[in-house]
Amino acid sequence: MAKNSYQKPSRQTQEEALKIARGIQRPAQTKEQTRLIAQGIQKGIDLYKKQQKEKARDLNKSLKKISGQKPQSIDSDDPELNERIVYRQHWLPWLLLLVTWLGAGIYFALYI
Repeated sequence: MAKNSYQKPSRQTQEEALKIARGIQRPAQTKEQTRLIAQGIQKGIDLYKKQQKEKARDLNKSLKKISGQKPQSIDSDDPELNERIVYRQHWLPWLLLLVTWLGAGIYFALYI
């Protein structure tokens, strides 16, 4: 016999889908329509969970593959790796600090 590929959704998923369906229910909507909307939401939740599980499996596979590889030796002769990084600060904050201190000094000199 073939194994049933459709897995029955969990009770929690069913309750969550019904809660969402009731939250968006229109005043003239029948219970049958609400139930059908809940089923659609439930299928969407199940599909999302399957996609997330598949992504997690793919990520685990790639992590295992990367961790299984030996570390590659870094070639120091490569000119791209020997570049020197120089951090430069912008002059505006220093200018503002100087202007502030000068202004405070002039204020205290004239008014105190």
